[in-house]
Amino acid sequence: MLRIYAEGIATRRATFDTQSPTRPELDARWLDEHRWVAEVDGTIAGWAALSPVSSRRCFRGVAENSVYTAREFRGAGVGTALMQRLIDEADFSGIWTLQASVLAVNTGSIALHHAVGYRTVGVRERLAQIDGVWHDSVLLERRRET
Repeated sequence: MLRIYAEGIATRRATFDTQSPTRPELDARWLDEHRWVAEVDGTIAGWAALSPVSSRRCFRGVAENSVYTAREFRGAGVGTALMQRLIDEADFSGIWTLQASVLAVNTGSIALHHAVGYRTVGVRERLAQIDGVWHDSVLLERRRET
């Protein structure tokens, strides 16, 4: 998983992170019961995880998703499968809102989110810098059907 995350960092299109986090940092960031990997022929092809958006009790049903696909498996349906699993499990466990913040230049990820039912809420302009360059972030969300 860290290898795939490092690939995303290297693109400068997948995350504002510029260094790979450690496993303990990721463990602290993610919800324990909302982490998945996709394997293809014994190789980890991608991963997805949910993080709480707030520690406040009123937001316990709101989570932010992360999804990463290994370079050699992009476009093969791995991201879609991971996102569908993430959505199904979130719905089952009572999470009513999923959100994602995607760099505006990452049109593939934005398209993936739209394809699985997310909508664009807005664009946060000049949200953060990568290597001294400002980037916009697209805020996407999916609400559980009631």
